[in-house]
Amino acid sequence: MIEAVSKNNLAEVLPLIRAYQEFYKVSEISDDRNTEFFSQFGESSLTGCQFICREEGNVVGFATVYFSFATSITAKVAVLNDLYTLPNCRGKGIGRQLIEHCRSYAAENGAARLQWVTAPDNEQAQKLYDSLSTGKSTWHFYTYNT
Repeated sequence: MIEAVSKNNLAEVLPLIRAYQEFYKVSEISDDRNTEFFSQFGESSLTGCQFICREEGNVVGFATVYFSFATSITAKVAVLNDLYTLPNCRGKGIGRQLIEHCRSYAAENGAARLQWVTAPDNEQAQKLYDSLSTGKSTWHFYTYNT
């Protein structure tokens, strides 16, 4: 079952957010900062929404979608910024369910496409992405800290 994250269930997804950040080797993880940051998203937020997937009542995965714009297609786009499934739940279709849910959410909110990036060595996730009807970019992703 997929549901939007709200103040009522945010505490349940925080351990998964921490695990996701550990996977990507985030140096300074703060549950307080995560609580504050992810509290801004919800179904009625114009900036995006976070979703969780439950199995037998337990949170087993999450995805976060932010809205942005792409000049190349002159349209609003949805960025799947986070996708995480507990390691013992991978391969069960949870990631696929979350992506499809985010794709529907993006379309319902006027986005022309759902897009995302992943680490080159995240081969397990790439197997899922390659099994979808997605386009794969050869662009390089850069960051410039301020």
